Amino acid sequence: MRYRTRVTAPAAALLGTAAALTVGSPAQALAGGGKAKRKVVGPGPETLGDPVFPTLGNKGYRVSSYALDLAYDATARTVDASATLRIRTDRPLSRFSLDALGLDIRTVTVNGAAAVFEQAGEKLRVTPARELAEDAAAVVCVAYSADPRRSLAHTAWVPTPDGFAICPQPNSAHTVFPCNDHPSDKADFTFRVTVPSGLRGVANGNLTGTKVLADGRTTYSYRSASPMATELVQITVGDYVVKDRQGPHGLPLRDVVPSARAAALEPALALTPNLVSWLENRLGVAFPFETYGLLPCNSDDPGAFDFTGLETQTLTLYKPNFLLQEEKKIGSHMMHELVHSYFGNLVSPASWSDLWLNEGHADFYGLLYRYERGWADSLGLTTMEARMKDTYARGDQWRHDSGPVASPNAVNLFDSQRYLGGVLTLYAFRQQVGEQVFNAVERAFLERFRNFSASTDDYITVASEVSGQDQSGFLRDWLYGTKTPRMPGHPDWTVTPVTSAFAAPHSKRGGHRHDNSATL
Repeated sequence: MRYRTRVTAPAAALLGTAAALTVGSPAQALAGGGKAKRKVVGPGPETLGDPVFPTLGNKGYRVSSYALDLAYDATARTVDASATLRIRTDRPLSRFSLDALGLDIRTVTVNGAAAVFEQAGEKLRVTPARELAEDAAAVVCVAYSADPRRSLAHTAWVPTPDGFAICPQPNSAHTVFPCNDHPSDKADFTFRVTVPSGLRGVANGNLTGTKVLADGRTTYSYRSASPMATELVQITVGDYVVKDRQGPHGLPLRDVVPSARAAALEPALALTPNLVSWLENRLGVAFPFETYGLLPCNSDDPGAFDFTGLETQTLTLYKPNFLLQEEKKIGSHMMHELVHSYFGNLVSPASWSDLWLNEGHADFYGLLYRYERGWADSLGLTTMEARMKDTYARGDQWRHDSGPVASPNAVNLFDSQRYLGGVLTLYAFRQQVGEQVFNAVERAFLERFRNFSASTDDYITVASEVSGQDQSGFLRDWLYGTKTPRMPGHPDWTVTPVTSAFAAPHSKRGGHRHDNSATL
């Protein structure tokens, strides 16, 4: 079992916690007569208590792996599928739940035995034939079907003329497969995608096998070498060609491109090796995954999805026409999405209130890349200092309209405050400790939480440890304060007074909108 959320604490505190668990933990408390208190068997809670999406995720277990098997029917344009989850319980369970919406569930088995199930709202409640003990491993298999064109309150499906792609971020992976849909529960993934002749099935990670079936269909199998959050899964079907090239240090690069646009998109695809090299040198950390590449989705529908790029792990989803522009129009945002391989994918947010760690870092390095090349941004500015001075002036207004940087809600989750507000916080911290210490903090954070999820508090802890000074007051003022703090090194910078009539642009829903990125 992998519970991929790591929480840090000072060594003394950890030793104290260990002692408390040994001596006085409720789980080990003794009732009268010296007998251990028996844990009550009951249903697992149907929430992980996320501050932004309070009904998302489930307690009582953690998922160690998903095996997803999808078959696409090009005539009906539907998907027949199964999801096999390997879980481990953290308490005795008479019932547990998965997140699931818009899926037509046919059967559920637990350890090979038929289970009773019901769909209630966005939950799939499963009652196994036998209660699950604490710390028990179990295999859960759900057979279901789905219609990518089904109208739902929110959905990850992106129907295309020749198939589909998916965009699960932040809370829609469970419209594609039943899961524990929260980034704190990262797991291993394998995929089988079966498609009719003439189409290709693609998913995250490396291709591990191709099998032509007797009826002419082809099954493509993939495995992700590193754990993933559910919001980072990518499965796509369509008339695609796979273009392979080599990145730095022999890194395999794989682009999945609409066949009819392969030549037109080549100039953009050819930029990736140098982007990876620049970022590796800047961060001092080698690219963390087995492959990387771009997936220009085969759809020109402007309403197909409400973002420009989405960092699904090892294969970034893009609007195809965006990538047809000249380099100075796309290079900064291509860097933004690449940065997510580190901040967001390698290290995922512990909760959705920690989104600034993803988007603030992606915009920070995306802007640095832009300004190093002398490309003006959307405001006509050509230096990080000029852009941060402009952003600083907006600080109180954004805090008024979108809340503090690390305190979003479902409506304003993807507002500029999580992007440029996050950049401003990182810029202020670099001003405070200097570039050398700042870079060391970034590397330490990535290494400590590699393949895990991390919180804002975790970042503050690493910042304090590496810098040798308590940074909690400074960073908390920037991340949670209702007023913009003074900028170190720039006592002359001023904040524009709040205009209550101003309304910040919000995302269309609590969903995946990157159009507030400063790298566009």
